[in-house]
Amino acid sequence: MKTVAKMTLTTILAAGLGMPALADISTRTITLSNGVAETHPVGNGVAAMSACIQEKSGGAWTVNAFWSSALGDDLTATQALRSGTQEMVITSSSPLVGIEPALGVFDLPFLFANAEEADAILDGGFGDFMNEKLEAAGLVNLAYWENGFRNLTNSVRPVQSLEDFAGLRVRVMQNNIFLDTFQALGTNATPMAFGEVFTALETRAIDAQENPYVTIDTSKFYEVQGYLSATQHAYTPFLALFSGPIFNSYSDVEQQMLRDCAAVGRDEQRSVSRALSGVSLANVQAAGMQFSEISTAEMERIREAVQGVYAKHAPTIGTDVVERMQSELNTLRGN
Repeated sequence: MKTVAKMTLTTILAAGLGMPALADISTRTITLSNGVAETHPVGNGVAAMSACIQEKSGGAWTVNAFWSSALGDDLTATQALRSGTQEMVITSSSPLVGIEPALGVFDLPFLFANAEEADAILDGGFGDFMNEKLEAAGLVNLAYWENGFRNLTNSVRPVQSLEDFAGLRVRVMQNNIFLDTFQALGTNATPMAFGEVFTALETRAIDAQENPYVTIDTSKFYEVQGYLSATQHAYTPFLALFSGPIFNSYSDVEQQMLRDCAAVGRDEQRSVSRALSGVSLANVQAAGMQFSEISTAEMERIREAVQGVYAKHAPTIGTDVVERMQSELNTLRGN
């Protein structure tokens, strides 16, 4: 009887300890938007994050996801977060430099050598440093997901040298660093929202665009582009952003649940993205795209052509931000 009594008391105490957490979780529906298709690895990340949220909330929370810019482009959605009229968006960092100029550091050409460097920077002290800047802008970055290394596609010719860029009408994000990078390479760079790109390529309003292999595949750009070049000119993260005003109205338990589950989604999304990158490259080649790699010597010429972008944009990004990034990369590389 004493044993039973002890077990009963333990059960009551355990239940009692769990009750405050459950009491601090209200019933909520989280509206989440994204510019990519649900078949993109972001879809896998959102599914993992949503399952985590449903479990941790005891079914009290539902994530209602919208895809392919159904609620507007990522910049529009991010502004809705700042005003407190939408809860969440998963967006590339690049369209947001008008909100937080320091995010431009991720757009500098040929910044990261590989995904391992990117993870170490984003998940470490530098990522925290950037998150503080976002909070001041009314945004809470729950975790850094992966957009990945960007590569060029076009409908005109193979791009294998610096000269091959000349005159191409390239869609770039609404971002001055990308604009200047591609102008430095000799292209006619055109800023454009992602949701407009496929139609612009299809109608030949533009010749080219640049994105990671997975995005090229899931967006079916192979239907309107004939050539793909492994430029790997930039690595951009996705940010799992939450509305600052709404986040600050939540309990500590709810806030931590969001951070924990966004990290679960991050790990799944990165894993799937990296596994699918090679698959996506094979898919677009099978669909008819001609793939070109670029020699080491030509890549060095291309990198040299865009070095002025660093000097031009450091004052806007923040010289301290660029210097801190370069310092942390040098430490990682053992320099």
